[in-house]
Amino acid sequence: MPRLALLTLFLLLAGCSASGSGKAPPTTVGHVDLQRYQGVWYEQARLPMFFQRRCVQSEAHYTLREDGRVGVLNRCSTAKGEWIEATGQAEPQVAGQTDKLWVRFDNGFSRLFPSLSKGDYWVLYVDKDYQTALVGTPDREYLWLLSRDKGISAETRNLLLEQAHKQGYDTGELIWRDGAGR
Repeated sequence: MPRLALLTLFLLLAGCSASGSGKAPPTTVGHVDLQRYQGVWYEQARLPMFFQRRCVQSEAHYTLREDGRVGVLNRCSTAKGEWIEATGQAEPQVAGQTDKLWVRFDNGFSRLFPSLSKGDYWVLYVDKDYQTALVGTPDREYLWLLSRDKGISAETRNLLLEQAHKQGYDTGELIWRDGAGR
């Protein structure tokens, strides 16, 4: 229990420190067609995060639910070939606006502290065919470069990197999918 209290305090302090950064938040795409967005997305690159520290290849499976929320299944393969999975759901932060979502994963912490356990999922870029996407958090701590295919061309990689850079994300710290071209 002391660890849980310490984690809660850390999350509260991190939220307070990010709110006074003075930087304008990144811009989002304005609208995401969740029907088209659902399906499998392969992570091409990400900024470092604790929960994915063992992941070398990650993917997200999104399904549109009858209640308007999005079912989330994130899975990743470790260097040893083991699979790690996390399930959850996403919902718009503001009703009717689908470019900024709250994501909450099903775990003990989220059941104890539901208001503290939701994470930002802002869609910063999605191409017209819903084949590539850039997703980040407004504090610019987390970023994911996603595609429908396991690999992307150099041209697509450069486009996503340019979009991320324009939004103020540190692309020099990206961790690339094992086997992805850099």
